[in-house]
Amino acid sequence: MAQYRKKSVVIEADRVGTHPTARRMTAEWCSGRLGDDHALGPVIYIDTPVGQMVALVGDWIIKGSAGEFYPCGPDIFDATYEAV
Repeated sequence: MAQYRKKSVVIEADRVGTHPTARRMTAEWCSGRLGDDHALGPVIYIDTPVGQMVALVGDWIIKGSAGEFYPCGPDIFDATYEAV
């Protein structure tokens, strides 16, 4: 088994906020759809290369290197990325 280091790459990301206007702007940025799940609360539905995914308040939405969007939990985002 070998070890590998993640390549350094700059990404665009936006955090799903609590304010409805901020959530709407984030949804527009990633071509997502606003929703309100009875169990999860306010959400943004995102079409990703692997199917539809849900971003919750506090999650990050990342724009990948190929222009695709996907959600990322705050704990994984904080462990993986730092501001530039």
